[in-house]
Amino acid sequence: MTDTRTRPLDGITVLTLEHAIAAPLATRHLADLGARVIKVERPGVGDFARAYDETVHGLCSHFVWTNRGKESLALDLKHEAAPEVLHKLLEKADVFVQNLAPGAADRLNLNAETLLRQFPRLVVCDISGYGDNGPYRDKKAYDLLIQSEAGLLSINGTPEEMAKVSISIADISAGMYAYSGILAALLQRGRTGKGSRVEVSLLETMSEWMSFPLYYTNYGGKPLKRSGAAHATIYPYGPFRAGDGKLVILGVQSEREWRIFCEQVLLRAEVADDARFDKNSKRSENRAALAALIHECFAGLSAEQVIARLDQAGIANAHINDMEAVWNHPQLQARDRWREVDSPVGALRMLMPPPLNSEFEPDMGSIPALGEHSAAILDELGYPAATIELWQKNGII
Repeated sequence: MTDTRTRPLDGITVLTLEHAIAAPLATRHLADLGARVIKVERPGVGDFARAYDETVHGLCSHFVWTNRGKESLALDLKHEAAPEVLHKLLEKADVFVQNLAPGAADRLNLNAETLLRQFPRLVVCDISGYGDNGPYRDKKAYDLLIQSEAGLLSINGTPEEMAKVSISIADISAGMYAYSGILAALLQRGRTGKGSRVEVSLLETMSEWMSFPLYYTNYGGKPLKRSGAAHATIYPYGPFRAGDGKLVILGVQSEREWRIFCEQVLLRAEVADDARFDKNSKRSENRAALAALIHECFAGLSAEQVIARLDQAGIANAHINDMEAVWNHPQLQARDRWREVDSPVGALRMLMPPPLNSEFEPDMGSIPALGEHSAAILDELGYPAATIELWQKNGII
């Protein structure tokens, strides 16, 4: 049965020249809220993220994640007909998003200054690695490179070796700020009647997320130490091994919790007042000694027994799950967080977006094949069937 509930972005059209993760993630969230998203892709190749892997029954896991609910228009942007097609689409669009290579939007006459002069109500969102000026403007900016430039690698990993975050965290940060920036610009347009430019750079969004270690280091005078899976400044907060060899994550966040942890989990109330451990900064400085006490207690318990004791005491804890465990997580199942989404290879099981709204369910549309909607979109723009057929034959669309 078709869901006919009104969604916040019903009637909003988004035109996007996007690739990889940052921009596609932002526009997928707009599609979830009801926006029509028209994704312009290179004929025969498409968004290069389509080819990162083939693990989802032949489709790419990245592409499946960030591109549901969109229409795919294959169009050779270098062809003489492309400017007219884009102009017709922009006349109907509310939002234009691009994360092309530096300078590409200018060469295509798709920079914000030009577009806002032609389409004053348009919201233009430009996503780049480093912004449109400054000495780094033209540098390539893949996710790992931004993790490095923003200092994340310097604080992530073990004392012996740095490590990257194994998801595209810099791209995700940029995509989410682009998403919220576009929503804010649409609200602003509703009040003023004017469009605006939203500019997002991966370095700046990732640097914002690095604010805690930035402030800690520059005001405290010393850098955070890499601490593996443990918290860099709060202790005990991280993984501890139980007697059966399995790891449990636990976190003590306050002095009240510390005392409870000693009394009800370690069963050694006197440890709470030990001069080495009687405040967090001391516990963090004396990690090795405290870890030895904790592991001595846990040695006679299984991981599940440790978790049961922590739960009884009200101390935060978690299993260390692999991807199979998350895929089958009882909480996600109990919360009904999975839906089936159509794709070129059949129905796929996918997670709903996190925000829950009592008035509507996200519009989790199909994942498009490359150029799947080209003919229909061009027909809608008034192009004759013979022209569309010729363009298809010549690889223009």
